[in-house]
This record gives sequence, C-alpha cells and structure tokens, in this order.
Amino acid sequence: MAGRNLKEMRAVVTGASSGIGRETALELARHGTRLVLTARRADRLAALQAEITAHGGTAISVVGDIADAALRQRVLEAAAQEFGGLDILVNNAGIGALGPFREADEARLRRVMEVNFFALVEMTRRALPILQQGHRPIIVNVSSVLGHRAVPNKSEYCASKFAVHGFSDALRAELAGDGVDVLLVSPSTTASEFFERASGSDDAPSRMPSGAMSPRTVARKVVRAMRRGRHEIILSPGGTLLVWLDRLLPTVTNWLVARFG
Repeated sequence: MAGRNLKEMRAVVTGASSGIGRETALELARHGTRLVLTARRADRLAALQAEITAHGGTAISVVGDIADAALRQRVLEAAAQEFGGLDILVNNAGIGALGPFREADEARLRRVMEVNFFALVEMTRRALPILQQGHRPIIVNVSSVLGHRAVPNKSEYCASKFAVHGFSDALRAELAGDGVDVLLVSPSTTASEFFERASGSDDAPSRMPSGAMSPRTVARKVVRAMRRGRHEIILSPGGTLLVWLDRLLPTVTNWLVARFG
C-alpha cells in the first residue's frame, strides 16, 4: 500500500463514543477527514460531534447498536447522503468478556461474537460496494494482540479477535486487485472502559492493569499507519514480544501464559 492523504476523505467510525473509537475520530478530524460517528450512547456521540465541529471539523452521528443490521444500513446511507460516498471504514466497536469459560454461558459467547465479529463482517460486506467507488479506500479492523495469542479467562474475547484477524488477512488478499486496503490493528491493554463494561467482570478487579496504553496514543498510531499504508500494526513492545515468543517458543509461551495469565 502506498501512503494516503486523509484530508477531505470520508470515514465511518464505529464504537465512537469512548476509548479508541473516540480518539481515532478526533485524530482523523485533525487530519481533515469528514466523519460519520456511530455508537449506542447518544449523549457521548453528541458531545464528540460538538467537539469536532467546534474545532472546524465535519461530523454527523447515527445512534444505535452495531449488531443491528438496520443501524449498519443507516450509517452507510448517512455517509452516502451527507458526503457522497465512503473512503474509510473503521470497525472499532467491540465488547469484552472476563472470567473462566466453564463458568460462562452460551449467551455471553454469542453476544461477544455478534458484536466483535459478525457485526464487523456484515458492516464490511455492506460497505464494500460504496468503498470500491471511493478514493484510496481502506478498511481498518481494530482487533487485539489477543487475536495472535490467547490467554486464560478471556476465551470468548480471544476467539472473536482471532476471527477478526483471520477475516482481515483473507479479505486483504481478496481485495488486493480492487484497490481496497485492509489494516489490522492489534492493541495491547488500553486504558478504556473494557474492564468495567466487560461481560462477566463483576468479580474481576476494577483497577486498570499497569502499563495500559492511552487511547489517544493508540489512535495516533492507527492514523499514522493508515497514512503510511501499513497492512498490520501491533501497538506495544510487550505485544510484539508476546507474538514472537509464541511463534518461536510456543511451549515456553504456553507455560508462561498458564502460570501468569
């Protein structure tokens, strides 16, 4: 992929009300990108839209659950009607799940997969026709380093992110001749609402793990990767070390993960 200028490009950012999604929207706006923001919390979306427009940016918001097919359609229709098309799709919306697998139920697994994987895939499917008509189009899938190496007590979440990883790699190859790029983003622990909002987290520590990366730092790295034409980024040295350790010394990594989580 060659580099791209984000000024005047048209983007959809899902899960834009907080965390990585919010900061990515703000960072794109700083580069002159026009934005369609979507998330479930109307008050937060309105505040983000107001912040962007107050600084001279352009943004509209569409409130709803990304797992709802009708919401996904409304978001894409808004991009087409307000901006005449779409160049960037940032699939950021997601939820977590914490706790031992044997203590969970089917509903938790299905909700995690519905939001983190199926909604992402179907949003992409619906967006492809309009993206293919866009300027230097790119799909950005926010996954996790846990989509490279799974850890205990996050089995459903890890499974969903492994699925996003595989889908992204396959889609990138399929679209290579169509001019649509795919960037896979794999953050490590990020200072966000993941732990307090994760399904099954009532018994989990509410304290943010030490060393968490700020959402703004993640967003800056994501937007820089989009501009530079990267295919994949792992956002922390620790995450990179974990991935390479798993590839080169899987038996040692299995022991470490089982012992220390």
